[in-house]
Amino acid sequence: MKQAKMVSLSNNFTDLNPSSRRAAETAQQRRAETTLNTLAHGTEARVVSVDGEGAVARRLMEMGVVPGAPVCVIKAAPLGDPIEVRVRGYHLALRRAEARAILVSSDES
Repeated sequence: MKQAKMVSLSNNFTDLNPSSRRAAETAQQRRAETTLNTLAHGTEARVVSVDGEGAVARRLMEMGVVPGAPVCVIKAAPLGDPIEVRVRGYHLALRRAEARAILVSSDES
């Protein structure tokens, strides 16, 4: 029976098993994913997917909000809706309900 090799780095234990490392990295990537409406102002991210059906989702994708596209929340209106985002170099105003359908992954991870 193989023993797992664990290393302690400042009170965080790291498993040296490659398959465990890959699983942890995948879990970390999933944790870094959030919807565009919850992204903090000034945070750079990349679009993972555009959820939803119908004309709104199709129109968002026509405007360049497609998987892999860089996005950044610029500012929000005084009452919080709509929000202004930068997508592929141009500014776009989105309702929070529309931004909720856009899954993004933070570039910081």
